[in-house]
Amino acid sequence: MDTKSIIFVLDAGGTGFKFSAVQDYKEIIEPFTIKTASDTLEEQLNKIIEGFRRTEELCGKPAAISFCFPGPADYTNGIIGDLANLPLFRGGVALKDMLENEFKVPVYINNDGDLFAYGEVLGGVLPEINDMLEKAGNPKRYKNLVGFTLGTGFGGGVVLDGKLLQGDNSAGAEVWCMRNILYPQTSAEDSISIRGVRRVYAREAGIEFNEAPQPFDIYEIAMGNKEGNKDAALKAWDEFAIVLADIIANIATVVDGIVVLGGGLSGASKIFMPKVVELLNKEYPGLDGNKIPRMEISAYNLDDEQGRKDFASVTGKMIKVPFSDKEVWYDPSKKIGITATKLGTSSAVCIGAYAYAMNK
Repeated sequence: MDTKSIIFVLDAGGTGFKFSAVQDYKEIIEPFTIKTASDTLEEQLNKIIEGFRRTEELCGKPAAISFCFPGPADYTNGIIGDLANLPLFRGGVALKDMLENEFKVPVYINNDGDLFAYGEVLGGVLPEINDMLEKAGNPKRYKNLVGFTLGTGFGGGVVLDGKLLQGDNSAGAEVWCMRNILYPQTSAEDSISIRGVRRVYAREAGIEFNEAPQPFDIYEIAMGNKEGNKDAALKAWDEFAIVLADIIANIATVVDGIVVLGGGLSGASKIFMPKVVELLNKEYPGLDGNKIPRMEISAYNLDDEQGRKDFASVTGKMIKVPFSDKEVWYDPSKKIGITATKLGTSSAVCIGAYAYAMNK
């Protein structure tokens, strides 16, 4: 396939199937959504076929279909497993083979967190950061990235030196089931999610969960832009930041790369990002009385002007090679940047899906 190839993409969620088409890393149609709600699996599968047929009417036959679908799944073989938010798929559905039979083109299915991260590496935050460093005269360049999607659920994706990490069981970067530092009996997703933010607000405000505002309203209350229980709103985002920072620290310690946040809740990054970065750079109180850094690397808030400036600053120098006149560059500082997506989660997923198909 070349850059003229058209790839059909789909962002599948619990409430809607969002269809688009990408050519040369750009969406070429106005995306449209079909509601997922169905009485039977057959009806739901026909909605997916219908969406791709409608896309075909808008821009012609595709070279491939590449899209994200929730897990658990065997993504390599395109078999969808027992989904919590799409229960009609329980028992295993061979979605890849079904679509290949229907459209006679290769079909690739992946996790939304994976494709989000991949899109940010190819057309989003990673090239932007490396361009910023070049303009600042800093020779450092980044090749690794972790993407987190914050919304109805908590997802992740890891790209190592330009290659998407999938794992041997299609379960790489499934961060949603990591332990919750505040509530160790449950998963991080119980705090890093829409329900998590609403639950804390309801608890702190002394109201029922179904009476709690949606996260955007809780953000506006916390910022003082809307009437409501400000203390409860601030507590909701504080707990969110504590659990998110712990997960980021655990993953970034292994991956050592740029961190980008996407999904609907990333829109509230202005209120939780400073706390996240503060916690990442905090020290442990060691059992021997000595302090230990939470990470060997320092984290910088790239959504903050001073944070960007400090991150891009040249901290290295030329040092002499012993017993030689030669000099080499040495930078003792170890930095990673954290930012909310500027490309947009859906656009990043589209680019990731397109690139994944093109590479295949």
